[in-house]
Amino acid sequence: MFDKKSLVLMASFLMLAVFSPLSGFSEEPANCLVCHSSMKGKILSPAGHMIELHVDTDRYTESVHGSFSCTDCHFKFSENPHASPGGVVPQNVLAVSGKISAKHPVDPVAAAACVACHEEIYTYVLGSVHGRNILEKNETDGALCLDCHGSPHYIRKKEDPESSVSRGNHVKTCGRCHGNRELYEKYGLEKNVIHSYEESFHGRKLHLGHMKAPVCSSCHNAHDIKTKDDPSSPVYGKNKLQTCGKCHEGANEKFIPAISHKPAGPIPHYAEIGLIILTMSVFAFVIIHVLLEAYSDIRDAVFRKKEDD
Repeated sequence: MFDKKSLVLMASFLMLAVFSPLSGFSEEPANCLVCHSSMKGKILSPAGHMIELHVDTDRYTESVHGSFSCTDCHFKFSENPHASPGGVVPQNVLAVSGKISAKHPVDPVAAAACVACHEEIYTYVLGSVHGRNILEKNETDGALCLDCHGSPHYIRKKEDPESSVSRGNHVKTCGRCHGNRELYEKYGLEKNVIHSYEESFHGRKLHLGHMKAPVCSSCHNAHDIKTKDDPSSPVYGKNKLQTCGKCHEGANEKFIPAISHKPAGPIPHYAEIGLIILTMSVFAFVIIHVLLEAYSDIRDAVFRKKEDD
């Protein structure tokens, strides 16, 4: 039996262990997830921004960042996450965070943390038509890393079918902006790009499950996307020869006009409708013919039987 003094000491140690901040709390994801995996919903920050609290432990550990420490991205947090932010932020991350603070007002440092590991790619993105829209025009609807790859807690490899940038999901992800009427009217973009792709040979092939079929980035690139009027764009002028030639060896100037987002016009549209009607008519004729033949055979068999009787 423990005496009263021993019980008091044990209780004191337990209280100390429970309420004292854990050493390296933010350095080990498991420690952060103890709370954030059980938290639900969002809270309103003092600045008036909604912050998502919940982090799904299983999805996080299965992501490409699952082995990272939380402070690898959340640089501003120290060992005690409830203390005032005061972590050391790398200069390259700090510089980028200032440029994208309008787009990511809650924690621009965490949003800019991608540059710590993906500096070359991030440089391409900031120089792209998407990045310049954010940096030069200060627009918050310009696409940046998380707009395409999703939550940093759940990013998967592009080869993973569940990834938002996988072959199967790629066009859908681009379509969130390029198929958005409000955005393509705001920026004067072609409004039928997603529909025209889906109706093209490439789009239909992808729809049938051919995962090697070209998608948006196959022609426009993924991170260093340029406008179609930029001479360095892979879809500008004669650059298309090299772009198309990646898949279609020997592609010439007569070939490349066939690959376009421009409306095909009324002739292909009505020709397609005509072929569909013709095909359905042939099937309908064959089915009706077979049914009439069957009816004729049955009728003759019944009448002959009656005549024989």
